[in-house]
Amino acid sequence: MVDIAVVDYGMGNLRSVSKAIEHVAPGRTITVTSDPRVVRAAGRVVFPGQGAMPDCMRELDARHLREAVMEAARNKPFLGICIGLQMLFERSEEGDTPGLGLLAGRVVRFPHDNLIDAAGQRLKVPHMGWNEVHQTMPHPLWAGIPDRSRFYFVHSYYPAPAQRGLIAGYSLYPFPFACAIASANLFAVQFHPEKSQAFGLRLLSNFVDWDGVAPLQTRETALPQMGPRA
Repeated sequence: MVDIAVVDYGMGNLRSVSKAIEHVAPGRTITVTSDPRVVRAAGRVVFPGQGAMPDCMRELDARHLREAVMEAARNKPFLGICIGLQMLFERSEEGDTPGLGLLAGRVVRFPHDNLIDAAGQRLKVPHMGWNEVHQTMPHPLWAGIPDRSRFYFVHSYYPAPAQRGLIAGYSLYPFPFACAIASANLFAVQFHPEKSQAFGLRLLSNFVDWDGVAPLQTRETALPQMGPRA
């Protein structure tokens, strides 16, 4: 049996993801796979990705992985990374693309006109580099990771959940945006834990040991307004 399946739908180099998981999970059986049967049989699933949302959804369907991914996201410990987070929502502004619809909400682009930091400097899109993540709820995947730890981001779009209770973490660029989502057995992040050094490896290690049970306490920190102000 495969312990951990890393879903390969042809978008992005998955070597860094699989190598990071191998590093924190010695003795576990880890495979990068495009076979829906392997995804269904795995004990837990990692759903990463890079590239444009329309291409990702098209390639996911071309490999007949949609149903297997959706089943895994509902029934077993599941970690989405970057586009693997965005695809879980209903629709993305990138190409006006329907997502998997597992989570209510949409994915929106950083607006150029509002990307001015506190010093008056214009910020670039894509958002690229290290940024603090503010944890908004206790969760097993945050274990051993201090609040406001820095993670590595590369993205032009971010999730806008319809339910604020899904938000497990947010970052600032320059306004608050959701960058971590938690729902039952599912956890997903906009940043790249596999590129985020010690705290990224800790998050992956926590996922490897997580039983997929959500914490009873779901809110600890008051959330700011997400997204740019009108």
